[in-house]
Amino acid sequence: MSIDNVSRRIAIWLFICCFMIFVMVLLGGATRLNHSGLSMVEWKPLSGMLPPLTHDEWETTFHKYQQFPEFKQMNSDMDLEGFKSIFWLEYIHRIWGRAIGMVFFLPFLFFLLKGWVDKSLVPKLIIMFILGGLQGLLGWYMVMSGLIDHPDVSQYRLTAHLGLAFLVYAYIFWVALDLLWPRPGGSGSIRISNRRWWLAMVLFILVFITVLSGGFVAGTDAGFIYNTFPLMGDRLVPAGLFTLEPPIRNIFENVTTVQFNHRLLAFTIFTFVVVLWTTLLKIDLLPRARLVVHFLLAAVVLQLILGISTLLLIVPVSLGVAHQAGALILFTTALWTLHEFSFNQA
Repeated sequence: MSIDNVSRRIAIWLFICCFMIFVMVLLGGATRLNHSGLSMVEWKPLSGMLPPLTHDEWETTFHKYQQFPEFKQMNSDMDLEGFKSIFWLEYIHRIWGRAIGMVFFLPFLFFLLKGWVDKSLVPKLIIMFILGGLQGLLGWYMVMSGLIDHPDVSQYRLTAHLGLAFLVYAYIFWVALDLLWPRPGGSGSIRISNRRWWLAMVLFILVFITVLSGGFVAGTDAGFIYNTFPLMGDRLVPAGLFTLEPPIRNIFENVTTVQFNHRLLAFTIFTFVVVLWTTLLKIDLLPRARLVVHFLLAAVVLQLILGISTLLLIVPVSLGVAHQAGALILFTTALWTLHEFSFNQA
């Protein structure tokens, strides 16, 4: 088999892994919005593949849940059927994570045994596998924060879990793009003198920071206040932005500041993309680069509409999950834009 065909097959496999991570992020958002994430109070990465199968097993699992703050403080009137309704979503979330590991590990062994994996690619694939395992550990570390006193996970741990998911996705997606469209001079040949590359890098960083900001919005439930637009209540800049001491705490813990910062970042990105799109259309771009710039504009418009709709309708689960999907779509197009401008344009 030719090198090009091997690289294409490995790239397709990695894109499938990216799609599975995409679904995993949406499942995570759904569990958060449905308050399902604390329904499984144990972490058994190897032995926890099967759900409760008998009535007695369900009773035992429910009894374990009843010992923790979420049941005692929020769901004390919940019966077994109600527990099952939140258990299944979290169970699917965890099983899907294990499925990602298998879909990654088994083809990796196959490609390795067939001798299709280039030596320079092996360490990258190993890093991906390790990062995936760390993501699982971080997910349990996040859940643990909601099993102690307060029936809600730490916004810091939730944001770290979300951020690592996006970074793992970005790393896999980037390597897949390199395999599909190798950069002239090798995978490390990035033209950092290229002004467009720097603009794309600034945009990518802004999008990632906004994703983290969204994690704090979710972790503090900041989306359930100021459900008006474009004003926050009756003001463009709301009162109470810096009521906590030390001031830096407001960025992460003050719900007013958290939502204000997320709005500000979103509109900064929207403006940045519109200006970038308008500017780039005036110059000669390769067809693929021009296409991704169009995708970038479409993604940022879609995400802005989803964000505003989610806010005005007070975060319904369907729109909340769609907004999270929009974030990953925008993140993907920003990453793809960065990849294009890392070598295609002078």
